[in-house]
Amino acid sequence: MGNADLRQLAVIEEVGFDDLGGGVVAVDAHNWLYKYLTTTVRFTRDDAYTTSDGTEVPNLIGVAQGLPKFFEHDLTPVFVFDGRVVGLKDEEVASRREEREKREAKLEEAREAGDRLEVARLESQTQRLTEVIHETTRELLRLLDVPVVEAPAEGEAQASYMARVDDEVDYVGSDDYDCLLLGAPLTLRQLTSKGDVERMDFDATLAAHDVTWEQLVDVGILCGTDFNDGLSGYGPKTALTAVKEHGDLWGVLDDEDAYIDDADRIRELFLDPDVTDDYDYDAEIDPDLDAARDYLVEEWEIAADEIERAFERIEESVTQTGLDRWT
Repeated sequence: MGNADLRQLAVIEEVGFDDLGGGVVAVDAHNWLYKYLTTTVRFTRDDAYTTSDGTEVPNLIGVAQGLPKFFEHDLTPVFVFDGRVVGLKDEEVASRREEREKREAKLEEAREAGDRLEVARLESQTQRLTEVIHETTRELLRLLDVPVVEAPAEGEAQASYMARVDDEVDYVGSDDYDCLLLGAPLTLRQLTSKGDVERMDFDATLAAHDVTWEQLVDVGILCGTDFNDGLSGYGPKTALTAVKEHGDLWGVLDDEDAYIDDADRIRELFLDPDVTDDYDYDAEIDPDLDAARDYLVEEWEIAADEIERAFERIEESVTQTGLDRWT
């Protein structure tokens, strides 16, 4: 998720969905999916997404309920999925696993105590994107004719790259502040929330603080990223002042007589990440609603009442006039 403290520096404005119509959004699939996954588990009865053999697929309800927001506003989502985990992120992954195991232990205690509210809260926090969730999400998107891109590494890096170099891609869709360090021109945040979205502007952020992309990344490294702990005593504003005074990360470290492990490599992960141009997608989308509905209800035993309104919204969006990106 990156360092949320970067919000103190980012130029962000609230915009209505109607102001975004007709655009293509490269969606950080894992970020978007996890939001809907946890929300579904917390607020939906578990029998609605649990098959007779005990397999839980709350993602299928989450995806169905989350997609209409794009369709209703003539936005074409292109879902970008993570590839391999970047080596320097292994420690972060291990830390998140440890935290999840702690929450799972608390969840078991809440179940034994019969605390239903605490159980619901902790169940939402212990969700994982399992192989079944990955496979079924991709298949549902395929049936709905929603484009998917497989990133070689980090999905947010690939999505940010696409928004920078692909003239057809207008936005990145993610709540991850790393998108700012990855140079995503415009990032739409809170796509999974009610109400307006937040538009985070990369160029405006650089201009507001009179810094280069490289210097902004240096500020992020000093504050701490998913790949490193920050330098003690450095928040966004302190780091910004120091980088501008000393020119770059190395100048600050020299002045502090400090060291950050793998600083060169971390900087490269933001400025020159592992991405690909080997992708293709079609913005003309023709969803097979009957097949998608059968896939959920017949094959995966999803409660029909949980997804019917979502399918009605999709059908209404596709058939109404003025949606020139939709067939």
